[in-house]
Amino acid sequence: MYLIRPIVSEETEVLFKMAQESGVGVTTLPANYDRMMAKISRSVKSFADQVEQKDALYLFVLEDTQSGNIIGISAIESQIGHQDVWYNYRLGNTVHASQELGVHKQIATLFLSNDQTGMSELCTLYLKPQYRKGMNGRFLSKSRYLFLAEFSERFSEYVIAEMRGFSDEQGHSPFWESLGRHFFSMEFRKADYLTGLGNKAFIAELMPKYPIYVPFLSPEAQAVIGRVHENTEPALALLEQEGFRKNNYLDIFDAGPSVQCRLREIRAVRASRLFRVKIRTEVAAIKEPKLDTVMVCNRQLADWRVITCSRFNFTNDQVTLTPEQADVLGVGEGDVVRAVGISPEHKF
Repeated sequence: MYLIRPIVSEETEVLFKMAQESGVGVTTLPANYDRMMAKISRSVKSFADQVEQKDALYLFVLEDTQSGNIIGISAIESQIGHQDVWYNYRLGNTVHASQELGVHKQIATLFLSNDQTGMSELCTLYLKPQYRKGMNGRFLSKSRYLFLAEFSERFSEYVIAEMRGFSDEQGHSPFWESLGRHFFSMEFRKADYLTGLGNKAFIAELMPKYPIYVPFLSPEAQAVIGRVHENTEPALALLEQEGFRKNNYLDIFDAGPSVQCRLREIRAVRASRLFRVKIRTEVAAIKEPKLDTVMVCNRQLADWRVITCSRFNFTNDQVTLTPEQADVLGVGEGDVVRAVGISPEHKF
């Protein structure tokens, strides 16, 4: 059985190894042990309701309960831009026109921005390569929507996710080579790492304050603006299934796109429902097709847990669980849980 639950302090080493595996571009998962300890500490305090709501970070792990192995990580930032300044580019247009010369040109322009400060963010999504099959990726990503639905008062009206931008097999970013390198005089990998550590003062100090005209960039850089890394394409597709759309904001280093949706308009938030638990020894197993898979969570902040089961376990306002499922979920007979289909096509 696979289980989503909050990370605990003893799992710092596990998260650090995942950060080392994740590679360039996942700025919210820097391979720095002290930074990992700080993130996990903040998450533990957030689940214990011991930090200010705007500073909360919720880190979740995907556990194989049979082996006890941690195979994935995901997170939600309650509000971005309070602890660390949030920078990105807003992609807009500048119009140059002359009636006398008969010229009217719209030129794509990049504006350095802090516009998304205060929004909630889906971040730190990573699944070990050997487990990237079946429903594991969807489960790890989409389980967060149940948390947003259950504790919506802890988050902002808008939820965003930053997508990893394009870079080649050697980790080189065409956008960085055409723009960032001229101002930072360092490799993309190092700038990406420093950002992940929260050392963002150098961005304000070194980045140009004036708009960047996109035609001044190399053709290779222009071609990757708003393009995601090939390993990130499945994650983007899952977000788009839930109603997220690109919003013309870009990462300042690799030009990866940002996507956005109102919290209450996220498909899984709107479609989630409450059910009362019935415990029986024999219940339906998860069947194919994949549309049958339903995510079920308890309603406890400090010990939040999510598992999957079959849609055939649900009748009216009741869900039937085995004693093992109920124990892993931390619920008993008569308790109320929240559930939603993992696929948009699923209807209760």
